[in-house]
Amino acid sequence: MNSLFPVNSALAMIACLVLGSVVATAQAQTAMGPAKTFKVQTPDGVSIAAQEWGNPDGPEILFIHGFSQSHLSWSRQFGRELAKSFRLITYDIRGHGSSDKPLDAVYYRDHKRWAGELKAVMEAAKLKKPVLVGWSYGGRIIAEYLMEYGDKNIAGINFVGAFLKVDNQTRGPATPAVLKMTSEDITENIENTIAFLKFCTAKPLPANELQTMLAYNMMVPAQIRGYMLNRPELYEDALKKITVPVLVSHGLEDRVALLPVARYTASVVSHAQSSLYDGVGHMPFWEDAPRFNRELAEFVTQSNQRHPGTSPSASSLFAPSIPK
Repeated sequence: MNSLFPVNSALAMIACLVLGSVVATAQAQTAMGPAKTFKVQTPDGVSIAAQEWGNPDGPEILFIHGFSQSHLSWSRQFGRELAKSFRLITYDIRGHGSSDKPLDAVYYRDHKRWAGELKAVMEAAKLKKPVLVGWSYGGRIIAEYLMEYGDKNIAGINFVGAFLKVDNQTRGPATPAVLKMTSEDITENIENTIAFLKFCTAKPLPANELQTMLAYNMMVPAQIRGYMLNRPELYEDALKKITVPVLVSHGLEDRVALLPVARYTASVVSHAQSSLYDGVGHMPFWEDAPRFNRELAEFVTQSNQRHPGTSPSASSLFAPSIPK
């Protein structure tokens, strides 16, 4: 499939150079050695770039990144202690990173395509019963998978700053910048992508981290960003049917997805546990990686120990509900 798109060539070159450096660094940091990379063909013919990290015999975790991001968003997971005990799978969702970037809206509008993509990654990686971790837009992709396939083939779900309901109560002050990230004017696009990234964390990102994130954000064509922002989110019925353990992780200073969206998720999924991060924004896994990794490890372990047919139970690590 043709993945070419019009973009400033100098910017593309810089992005490639920065990303190459980041990948090398991330691989050097990975506890169990460099990533195994593989390609996944989706049912609708999109080629997806996927990666495997960590302990091949450990409990499985599949990470789904957010809008305009890439698998490198999870480098503080696959490059840290988490990789010693768990089998970690990451991938670039369609239109992002090293995956195909078809420019026809049809590839992005229908929830069944996103569900089929996630299922294809699970099958290609030969995952038996993974815990799915979805950040921001990645939470929507998990919900769309649930709409089509239910939760019988997964062990649990961690929704991280997940946009499972989009309205005036859940959209934060980053929203105007996000909307302008669809601009075909490259200057306006870059300016607002930078603004969005600055909204993502409670404390300013170091310059090198901001530059790296900008590089992989700018690999996503403006058209594709627009297609992704103009989709319905009718997930409530699927969320109510979840039977596996669910953890809702959310930063109290999130300026992208406001706290009411976490409150909504925790109310719809009645057995959901929650973990709120003080002094953290939209990226708990980046801003407080040690805590996030510790809690995720505990959650995955508990989820895999639960016997089929039993109800999920709360952990002492997590609050059972989100305060109003």
